[in-house]
Amino acid sequence: MAAKTIVLTGASDGIGAAAAAELRRRGHRVVLVGRSPDKTREVAGRLQAPWHVADFAHLSSVRALAADLLAGYPRIDVLANNAGAIFGRERQVSADGHEMTFQVNYLAPFLLTRLLTDRLIESRGTVINTSSLANRLFGNLDLADLESERNYDPRRAYGNSKLEQIMFTFELDRRYRSHGLTSTAFHPGVIASNFSGVAGSAMHAAYHTPLRRLLGTPEKGARTLVFLADGTPGEDYPTGRYFVRSRPARPNRQARSGTLDLALWNRTTAMLQQD
Repeated sequence: MAAKTIVLTGASDGIGAAAAAELRRRGHRVVLVGRSPDKTREVAGRLQAPWHVADFAHLSSVRALAADLLAGYPRIDVLANNAGAIFGRERQVSADGHEMTFQVNYLAPFLLTRLLTDRLIESRGTVINTSSLANRLFGNLDLADLESERNYDPRRAYGNSKLEQIMFTFELDRRYRSHGLTSTAFHPGVIASNFSGVAGSAMHAAYHTPLRRLLGTPEKGARTLVFLADGTPGEDYPTGRYFVRSRPARPNRQARSGTLDLALWNRTTAMLQQD
């Protein structure tokens, strides 16, 4: 199989770093994107891979990243939107005026993907979104309250952002599959990493107490991402689907509504045009 150019966000730690290492071992060119310059530089040096820094809490940083990627890589075979976070009990708002979970986990990856869409079509590429089982456990999307302004709860905000990623995945694949661009989403499992670093956040106890030893390893969590990035979309696996353990699975029922997927796409596009 020919080597691919794979842009991987959230690549400086956890699942992202583990996936990057395995994909490099398989001969692919992995372009690392991380929020921390020091950590991203260290991983990139170890893997001898190009790297970029971007903070998804700032949409201007996402736009600058997209410009750098377009200038630096004439072909992008895979865009893996792996960066994500969960925040604390108090609702936070980004400098762009958006609820932080919504922006970091969904809005910023949506923007990056749209800015790279033409390059991905030219490359007959694929987009892989790292979602979560939280889409089913906590997701309950209200199009009238995408910013969680009413009754904010960190688990619901996180679950909704992961549900939104899946809905974006499905709508992207429906729109562009015939043009050569495909998309999938997946749940990596509950993995021992530095995820959810904010004390008091919804999942802090599981990630930062002795309960951590019950969690899977980053290498295990990266398996489905590697499977999707390394394989051939439409041949090795169906696109426009949500995966668990490298197999198609059922997401939240709201993600199975093409009408709702389209409505979210249109609302998101309008929102970004105002920023």
